[in-house]
Amino acid sequence: MSESEKKEEELVEAAEEEETESEAEETVSETKAPEEAEEKAVETAPAAEEKEEEGEAAEEEIEVVEEKIYTIPLRHVWVVTPRGRRAPRAVRDVRDFVSRHMKAEEVAMSNEVNSAIWSRGINKPPRKITVRAVKDKEGKVIVYPAKAA
Repeated sequence: MSESEKKEEELVEAAEEEETESEAEETVSETKAPEEAEEKAVETAPAAEEKEEEGEAAEEEIEVVEEKIYTIPLRHVWVVTPRGRRAPRAVRDVRDFVSRHMKAEEVAMSNEVNSAIWSRGINKPPRKITVRAVKDKEGKVIVYPAKAA
């Protein structure tokens, strides 16, 4: 059995376990009074808001030394790279560009930037992308999508 087949089996087993857990939770919630279920729903809404605020706070928590907005040209990726390797090459080029311009060795990309590059698949990454690079006091750079002006 190849590694990919093993991974697929593990994913299927995990999905089945989640389904059985959710079914068990549904039966438990059905046996409770409706008032208790409403109270539980009311408690979870503020928790979700707190998580969103924590995510924003985590981004702002970083001590910003330097912050710049770059428009990174990716047309070179289209010219020199075969179709099936363009998006991964674009990700590497974004990292290299930010590393070179911010003079940093460690560059991390946010999921939003990654999904923007991969939005049209592996064959057709965007021709250019605008990002916001934030450098902290330790020299680590995190790349976020540029906010719409």
